[in-house]
Amino acid sequence: MSDEDGDEQGQKKVGGKKLILFIALPIVLLGGAAGAAIALGLLDPLLGNAGHDEKETVEEVAEKPIDSPGVFMPLEEMTVTLSNPGGKRTYLVLEVQLELEDETAIPVVERLQPKIISEFTIFLRELRPEELSGSDGAYLVQEELYRRVSQVVAPVVVKDLLLVKMLVQ
Repeated sequence: MSDEDGDEQGQKKVGGKKLILFIALPIVLLGGAAGAAIALGLLDPLLGNAGHDEKETVEEVAEKPIDSPGVFMPLEEMTVTLSNPGGKRTYLVLEVQLELEDETAIPVVERLQPKIISEFTIFLRELRPEELSGSDGAYLVQEELYRRVSQVVAPVVVKDLLLVKMLVQ
C-alpha cells in the first residue's frame, strides 16, 4: 500500500462528509424554513388563505353580543369535616352559587337541592386539607362540584358554579 492509496481513501471519507454537508443540510434547513413560513402564515396568500385573517379587530369584538349572565341561585352554606389521618379535626366551610340559564330552572334545582348537597358532601369529606391549599385546590373543588351538580340537575343547564366562600379551619 502506498501513500497515494491512503490519500484516496481519506479523500473518499471527506467526500462523503462534504456530500452530507452540502446536500442533506440544506434540505433540512429549507424544510425547517418552509415549516416556519407556513406556521407564521407567510405563505397564506400563496396557499389560498388570503383575506381570512383570524385576528379580530377591536370594532368586531365590540360588536359581538356579550353572553348575558344567567340567574344566580345560592345554595345553603355547608360545613364538612375533612379526611385527616393525623387525627386533628379540620373543617371546610363552603358557600357556592349556581349560574343557571334562566329563572325557570330554579324550581327544579330547589327540588333537587338535597341530592346536590349529598353529592357535594360525599366528595368533600374525602378531601384532605393539603389538597385544598392554593388556587389549585379551589379549582379542583369548583370543577368537581360543577360536574356533580350538572349530572344531578340534567337536563337543566348549569352555566357555572361560583365559589363564594371556601374556608379551611
